[in-house]
Amino acid sequence: MLTKRIIPCLDIKNGRTVKGVNFVDLRDAGDPVELASIYAKEGADELVFLDISATEEKRKTLAELVYHVAETINIPFTVGGGISSVEDVDVLLKNGADKVSINSSAVKRPELINELVAKFGSQCIVVAIDAKQIEDKWKVHLVGGKVPTELDLFEWAKEVEERGAGEILFTSMDHDGTKNGFANKALAELSDLLNIPVIASGGAGSISHFRDTFKEGKADAALAASVFHFKEIEINTLKEELKGEGIPVRI
Repeated sequence: MLTKRIIPCLDIKNGRTVKGVNFVDLRDAGDPVELASIYAKEGADELVFLDISATEEKRKTLAELVYHVAETINIPFTVGGGISSVEDVDVLLKNGADKVSINSSAVKRPELINELVAKFGSQCIVVAIDAKQIEDKWKVHLVGGKVPTELDLFEWAKEVEERGAGEILFTSMDHDGTKNGFANKALAELSDLLNIPVIASGGAGSISHFRDTFKEGKADAALAASVFHFKEIEINTLKEELKGEGIPVRI
C-alpha cells in the first residue's frame, strides 16, 4: 500500500512565509529557508512553496529563493505561483524544484498542461485547484482565490487528469485557515473520480483532521501550513499517531 504523505506548505509573499484565513488576513510565519530545513529534518515527505501573489502582481516566482530552499532540503519540492510557460518551468527546475504547481494559467489556457507534460513528464506537473462551495456547487477560483469562475471543480479536475497532470492539489477556500478539518466529502468524490493522487489542502487544525482526510476523504496526501509554522503539531508526532491509527506513513 502506498504511504500517505504529509506536506508542509510555504505560502510566500515578499520573500517571507505568510498564513491567512480563507485566503485573507495574512500574517508573517517566518523565513522560508529556515522553515524548509526544519520540516525536512522533522520528517516531512515533501514541501510545497507557493508564491501566492505572483499571478496577481504579474511577475515570476522567486527563482533565487527557490534555489536557496532546494539547497537546504533532501525531500521532493513543488513550486508554484505565476507559472505560465514551458520557460518558467525550466527556470524553476534548474533552480532545484522537483515539481511545479500551476493554477490560474491552466484554467485560462488548458493546453498549457499538455505542453508541460510533453516537455517535463506527468510526474513533474501538479495542478492546484482552489474552489469554494456556492449554492451546493464547488466553483473554481483564480488569482489566489480572488476571481470566481463558473468552472465546476469535478469537471475541471477530470479534464486536468485527461490532459496528463500527475496530481491535483485541491484547496477548499471555505476551510482554508479555519482549523475545522478538511473538505472530506468533496475530497472523497475527487478520489473516486480520478486515478491520479489528490492532495488535501485547507482546514488542518488537529491530528484527527489528518486521520479523517486519509480515511474519510481518501486523500493521498495532506498539506497544511499554520499548524506546522506555529508549532501546534509536530510532524514526527503526527506521523506516529497516524501509524497507530493504521494509516501507512513513512516514519
